[in-house]
Amino acid sequence: MKKGKSFASDNYAGAHPEIMQALLKANEVHTGSYGDDPYTAQAIWHFKSIFGDDIEVFFVYNGTGANVLGLSALTQSYNSIICTDCAHINVDESTAPEKFTGCKLVTIHSSNGKISPAQLFEKIIRVGDQHHPQAKVVSISQPTEFGTVYTVEEIKALSTIAKEKGLYLHMDGARISNAAVSLNKDFATFTRDAGVDVLSFGGTKNGLLFGEAVIFFKPAVAVHARFLRKQAMQLHSKMRFISIQFETLLSNDLWKRNAAHSNAMAKLLALELKNIPEAKLTQSVDANGIFVTLPPAIIPALQQEYPFYVWNEITHEVRLMCSWDTTEEEVKGFANSLRSLIAAR
Repeated sequence: MKKGKSFASDNYAGAHPEIMQALLKANEVHTGSYGDDPYTAQAIWHFKSIFGDDIEVFFVYNGTGANVLGLSALTQSYNSIICTDCAHINVDESTAPEKFTGCKLVTIHSSNGKISPAQLFEKIIRVGDQHHPQAKVVSISQPTEFGTVYTVEEIKALSTIAKEKGLYLHMDGARISNAAVSLNKDFATFTRDAGVDVLSFGGTKNGLLFGEAVIFFKPAVAVHARFLRKQAMQLHSKMRFISIQFETLLSNDLWKRNAAHSNAMAKLLALELKNIPEAKLTQSVDANGIFVTLPPAIIPALQQEYPFYVWNEITHEVRLMCSWDTTEEEVKGFANSLRSLIAAR
């Protein structure tokens, strides 16, 4: 029997109690459908207070839907989308981005989850050649799939190249709140102000029951988005159950409280692991994810107590994710179990 909470994913965590209370509130009334309700209007107002009045906001069910909607609005089927080889759109969304956009994903190898300006330059080739996919979007994750966080300067550097070459910059922000806490910056500073054109704003991994938001910083780009959302089966008839969650998340700094806690638990876990010689951190711990190599013989037994995923079976690198409800007791329990299993070898 599993005695500890999971470190497998922040998706494993339940919804925050304030979110559950908000859902109960929305359940008490009859109101308009498909976004024609006061909760959706209020949630959009919150986003506009963060990013500016001249944005378009679309609520969807999940992260894949958010990414596909944003990328579909930016591209034609003869385009290509540049991303890292470990990007969520390349590794963990089946072929949904290719199926719905018709585009080719052009990947860049990354050891830390980031794209460098030099790597981006190398992939923007054969412009105007009808025989070659035409690059149109650079997609980055913030934080990255390795838990690292792009600095504002790094994002601006990529945006500058993208704009010079006529490309859009898309950001997969499934854990964007964790990035904001890590950078100690407001959301706009490292998204819109840094040159991002379209943002997938995550909620599910930070305390929501379900739901993500797609934010277009150039309304003209979003002209077809409402039709694409319907076509992609991401238009929720009872949209108030998504939007009231975002209204709650963005009110009273709930997003920040949740993300700050999960980040702090990751830092604590990293500190514990640094004191175990057999555990080797492989990435900087910028947000709520830890990447570490462990002795392969003890991994299965440790997973039975505290579920987690093996990231690289060859190097025995594992990923440990902290959540809004991870406790210090669970962190220390994981470390103690690891020590005990190592000692018993």
